[in-house]
Formats: sequence, C-alpha cells, structure tokens
Amino acid sequence: MMEEKKLLSFLDETIREYRSAGRWGTAHVYQSARNSFSLYNKGVDLPFRELTPSLLLQYQRHLLGRSLRQNTVATYMKVLKAVYNRAVDEGAAPFIPRLFKGVRTSPVAERRRALDAGAMGRILKESRSRPSGQGKGGRETHLACMAFALMFLLRGIPFADLIHLRKSDLRGDIITYCRLKTGRPMSVRLTSEARDLLCRLQAGSDPSSPYLLPVLTLPAGTGEAYREYQAALRRFNRRLKPLGEACGTCSPLSSYAARHTWATLAYHCEVHPGVISEAMGHSSITVTETYLKPFSDRRIDLANRQVIDFVKASASAG
Repeated sequence: MMEEKKLLSFLDETIREYRSAGRWGTAHVYQSARNSFSLYNKGVDLPFRELTPSLLLQYQRHLLGRSLRQNTVATYMKVLKAVYNRAVDEGAAPFIPRLFKGVRTSPVAERRRALDAGAMGRILKESRSRPSGQGKGGRETHLACMAFALMFLLRGIPFADLIHLRKSDLRGDIITYCRLKTGRPMSVRLTSEARDLLCRLQAGSDPSSPYLLPVLTLPAGTGEAYREYQAALRRFNRRLKPLGEACGTCSPLSSYAARHTWATLAYHCEVHPGVISEAMGHSSITVTETYLKPFSDRRIDLANRQVIDFVKASASAG
C-alpha cells in the first residue's frame, strides 16, 4: 500500500492535473471545494483516515447554515467523494464503508429561472430590432439580447459553448461542435431566425480569428483563456440585467435562463424528455429530469385537481 496522503494535499495534486490537462472549469470547481473545506477546517489538512460520516455531516450543515444553495453544497460534497474514491483506488486512503452516507452528492430539482413564452417572445422580438438605447450601454445590452436569443434558438446552447464555436464548426446551415462540459458531439441546424442573428453578431469580427463570434481572443486551453471566458460571462450576465427589466421577466436574467427556458417550453409543448435530453446534449436523461421535475410536479398537482373536481362534480350530479 502506498503512503497514505492527506485530503487537501491530494486535492491540490488533482487540481494541478486538471489544469495541466486544460480542464480549467473542473479545476475551478475543485479549487472552490478545496478552499471551502480548508476554511471550515481552519486550514488544517487531515489524513483520509480521519474522515468520518459525522465530520462530513457537520461540514454539510455548516455549508447549509451559510445559506449556500443546495446544489452548491452537493457539488462540494461530490468533489470530496470523487477525490476520496480516487485516493482509495490509488492506495492512498483506506476504504471507509458508508463514509458519505447521509450527505447529498447529487443535484436536487430546484425551481429554475426559466422564462414563460410571453417573456421569451418579447426578447426574440427585441433581438430583431435595432438598439433602442443611446450610447455604449444601449448597444451592449442589445448585443446581449441578440446573444441570449441565439442561445435559445440553438436549443439552449450554453454560453461557454456558444462563444467557443469556431468558424470551421459552421458548414452551410449546420453547426457541429463538442460540448465543453461533457465532450458530447452536437449538431444543430440553423433556423432562419438564428442565421440572421448570427450574421448580425459577427459584424466587425476579426477575419483572422478562428472563433465564430467576436468575443474571445486567446487560444483555448490556457489559464489566461479560461479567465478571459470568465470575464466574458460576467459581462454577459451584467448586460442581461437591464434586458430582463425591460422585458418584464419575473426574476433577473442569467446566461442559464436561455437553456432552462428552451427545456421548459419544449416540455410544455409535450416534447418527450428523451428528445429534450438529446437536443440539449445532456449526459443522461437523469440530468434532463432534474431540469424538468419542478414542472412535472406542477402537472401532477394539476392532474390531482382535475381528478378531485371530476369526483366532486359526479357526486353533485348524483
């Protein structure tokens, strides 16, 4: 058996490996989880053998007590579980039965910030118009509107995938690419609406740039490129705020809303969850069901109300 290692140092090794492999998003999540546990444990590293179900439960309660979202907490616990399992496989940690019993490591179905059809329709209409505001701010908000509408029209493509698309990914009216998060190959046919928006968003782009849209400038796969992407994401979310207010959305817009909106409206149009899963490039239909469960519950509640009303009406008629 190899020499037993400690949790934080093993996390550091794993993070370095992800960065070396160019998996900057994964490294970022692992670093956040590492920082969180280090803060909880006052910076003290501990051998894997000192991990206990009780300690993990206390850590989970600590995170929930800080009002973190349940899925953020689940992500941190999932990272610890993944690192522990890897350490066990490498002989760097003892196997502890049922170590993660009682802590949540899978996402929960939360109410997503999906737009209703009316609000999404207003955004699509606004995206086809000319900027209404004057100055730089008005133009930037309108560009964000067009990008958000394009994400929706491309079956809820994530912002990261959209801005990393390359000119070589577009052939005719077909965009083919691999999802950054899962590596799954995707193929999307441009509708006339999407083609129009894409052409307008490409205006003024650098002919020598490999990217389809003029957002990123650095070659992918480096720490600097990942930081450039993060800065672009923050700018995009910031510019979406006035757009949401102008279009009367119930909650602040974010880059995720286009994806959740497409999935939700497809579900309301009675598209089968399996088709939605395939269209969005989810790793499994289970991920899609996490998106849709709050809306599925609403349908079940409606069905229950219909059954009760039917029985009451039948009793009254009798």
